[in-house]
Amino acid sequence: MIKKLFLPIILLSSYSFAQVGINTSTPDESAILDVYSQNKGMLIPRLTTAKRDAISNPANSLLIYDTDKKCLSQNIGTPTKPDWLCISNNAVKMFYMPSVSFDTSTNATGRTKDLYTLYKTQFGSPKAKSTSAPASIPFFPSSKDLYYYVTDADPNVFSNISISDDGVMTYDVKAAATDCSFINIVFVVK
Repeated sequence: MIKKLFLPIILLSSYSFAQVGINTSTPDESAILDVYSQNKGMLIPRLTTAKRDAISNPANSLLIYDTDKKCLSQNIGTPTKPDWLCISNNAVKMFYMPSVSFDTSTNATGRTKDLYTLYKTQFGSPKAKSTSAPASIPFFPSSKDLYYYVTDADPNVFSNISISDDGVMTYDVKAAATDCSFINIVFVVK
């Protein structure tokens, strides 16, 4: 009897897949584990830094949530020489706007600059790039993805500065700019 079942079991096992599905009967073929939910998240192990460091021979790419550092932490080292990296804290949260010119040749009120469009144009069409670089620099697809700030400006040149949620800056020009005039514009990722 065992001999008769052996061959069919072997043949059927060649058609089985190694994927495991939780809440799904059809796990994605590219995943070893496919967790499906429309209203819940996945909770990975939560450890203090001390408990994380006490893991014996942590595998390269092992993930935990470090409760002390409040970040998703990955071992980018080896099991014998772990090197934990907070990967959820590495995103750039702010950057300076690319350089743009402001016409200050005449005094004026209610001038505007579309900061987001200027940024998108420069990042989307750089004037030069290294040989292997992509044609454009990644940029945020919507003006609503950013907060806009003027951190400082020459008070002798600019006044009544305001910025809309879409990144359009309105300003008055009080006097022509000099070699020492400036305006600092910062974008912060929402």
